[in-house]
Amino acid sequence: MIQLRPVSSAGDSVAPPRPARVTLIRGPLVSTLRAANNEATPAIGLAYVGGYLRKRGHVVTIVDAIGEGLNRYWALEAHPGYICQGLPFHEVVDRIPAETEIVGFSAMFSGEWPIQRGLINAIRSRFPHALIVAGGEHITALPEYSLRDCSALDACVRGEGEYTFAEAVENWTASQSVRQVNGIAFLDDDRQFVVNGGLPRVKEVDTIPWPYWPDGYLERFWAAGKSYGVCTDRDMPMLISRGCPFQCTFCSSPQMWTTLYKLRSVDDVVAEIKSYQQRYDITAVQLYDLTAITKRSWTIEFCERLLAEDIHLKWSLPSGTRSEALDKETLGYLRRTGCNYLVYAPESGSPNTLTMIKKKVHLDRLTESILEAKRQGLTLRTNLIIGFPGEARRDIFRTLRYGLYLALHGVDEVSVNLFSAYPGSEIFNRLMADGTIALSDDYFLGLTSMYSDFTKTDVPTFNAEMSAVELSRWRLAFMLTGYFIGYVRYPSRIWRTFRNVFLGSHEAATVFEHRLKDALGRFKALARRGRPAPAVSPATALQTGHGVQRDMIGSLHDQL
Repeated sequence: MIQLRPVSSAGDSVAPPRPARVTLIRGPLVSTLRAANNEATPAIGLAYVGGYLRKRGHVVTIVDAIGEGLNRYWALEAHPGYICQGLPFHEVVDRIPAETEIVGFSAMFSGEWPIQRGLINAIRSRFPHALIVAGGEHITALPEYSLRDCSALDACVRGEGEYTFAEAVENWTASQSVRQVNGIAFLDDDRQFVVNGGLPRVKEVDTIPWPYWPDGYLERFWAAGKSYGVCTDRDMPMLISRGCPFQCTFCSSPQMWTTLYKLRSVDDVVAEIKSYQQRYDITAVQLYDLTAITKRSWTIEFCERLLAEDIHLKWSLPSGTRSEALDKETLGYLRRTGCNYLVYAPESGSPNTLTMIKKKVHLDRLTESILEAKRQGLTLRTNLIIGFPGEARRDIFRTLRYGLYLALHGVDEVSVNLFSAYPGSEIFNRLMADGTIALSDDYFLGLTSMYSDFTKTDVPTFNAEMSAVELSRWRLAFMLTGYFIGYVRYPSRIWRTFRNVFLGSHEAATVFEHRLKDALGRFKALARRGRPAPAVSPATALQTGHGVQRDMIGSLHDQL
């Protein structure tokens, strides 16, 4: 039984009698041995929560297993074929200050939940009396499941973390309870699941303090050549907005953020960039936003300010954005101000599929924006998905054909992913309701392998017309064909990739180059440690993929 408890928007926070001692934790990165899409990125969510807590006078320690254990890999004995990058559990626990009263745990990705649950349990063993609270996309999507699956967890923060977690910290410090805090979920004394209030949102985003980056933290990522999108020497993660105004059925954003979309002021964003130039001498800014560009006037004002302030930096949008605001003039501003990587997210090349998944884009207009961006010399990536539940075979092939069209017209990277029923999305909720999905460790880990391992075929899929094996083969064949087209039509990319991947440069013009370099480093690290080598190396994957490619391209032509 779920109890929904109404709570005032301000909650029942009381002033703490003293500063609280809080440790914020991020667990290790999880992937398969053969993963080629394995990002180790700064924990911007914890940095924002830490910044807000410090503004309120609390003592904050951040322990990031990934950031403090870059390029350290260890096998998951309970889950053969999977590895972790980062500190092992005992080293994470050892880094938590003994005086810690409250532990805030980031659980963003459902694919990593089985490992993060183990880390939470290990923390509980060392800190039996601490309050342990978790938040993030996974927790917001599955708060009751997470609480019942991990008895060491005391409460869940739903949605944005800054205000809700701070209230929890201050209530706990004052009264040893968080049960009156808006946005909190917990199990009561009778093990009944309780949700307090609705999903809180921060209305005035300029009031949120800038992220707190501990001394030396970002430098570790730069020294290791780690970055979310394309890589330069000193990439700075930033957010210029909160939320997304759209309701795509495959995305968990509406459940995490509602559909309230808030842009920061240009003044605040530019001031933050200038502060990072002064403190870190950054070489690029990467916008981690769900949907960074939606408002044309804001984008032009931002670019004009960069020009007026004489700010010479590369900047990119690696998460994907929409095309409504990206006309010829706006794209010209992006090029003039140093935008070095722009990702579009059409998701599908089929109008039928776009309607089914509630992706409200006009494909013709989006395509024209993409082609104009290439005419202006921007480096581009497009994200596509195949295998949605209810998607017809013909619509899948339309998406693949659309991707080939983009590759032929110069798009640097055309990424095709298999549909994942991600917790919190409308499609996931529908599949759960009809009993198609049963939550388990195998299901969660399967989400990780679907995203990162292009050679894996035993993945959970829900398309009635294509099996997991067939979908996986089409994805691999398409990816090989797309990159083959790009390198043949634009031979200069061959030298660029060779230079960026094999000659020791931290630079990368595309995510493919960055991920390939990261994968090669991982294989070398595993070999040095005596770990079993991946069953399929990048070179072997390319060789075997060519056979799939030859067999299937002709079939695609026949289908269309």
